[in-house]
Amino acid sequence: MSAPLVTTIGYQAATVSSFLHAVRDAGVELLVDVRAVASSRRPGFAKSRLAANLAEAGIGYLHLRGLGTPAEGRAAARAGQHARLRSIYREHLATPGAFAELDRLADLVRAGQRVCLLCFEAEPAHCHRSLVAAALGAVLPVEVTHLMPVDA
Repeated sequence: MSAPLVTTIGYQAATVSSFLHAVRDAGVELLVDVRAVASSRRPGFAKSRLAANLAEAGIGYLHLRGLGTPAEGRAAARAGQHARLRSIYREHLATPGAFAELDRLADLVRAGQRVCLLCFEAEPAHCHRSLVAAALGAVLPVEVTHLMPVDA
């Protein structure tokens, strides 16, 4: 039996249309929003509108705020300090709240949900969602694929 597939996606360079095509084409059943704050200046990517767009596409939405990056990690990301972001986020993953949310995510994957982790940054290496995927992989064998929405 092969490891479950977990995808990740960043919407930084995507339109709502290209984003929805990418997750739908990947067979995503549940989009897991791992932003600490599920709002966005980008139209269509704030929590309520995003959830509605996903529902129209037949995809569920779940916000796991506890897996979001703490404020100091978001500041490091904005400053391009990716090593600092990773350090801050690894410490955050050891907190009870983050651990509980990671456990909830693992339960969803174990139950057979095809999940996709969402955050802002287009480049997975510059985003904490890669660290979430790695932490998930430490508790449960998963195959991780990073989706890159392409605009026509």
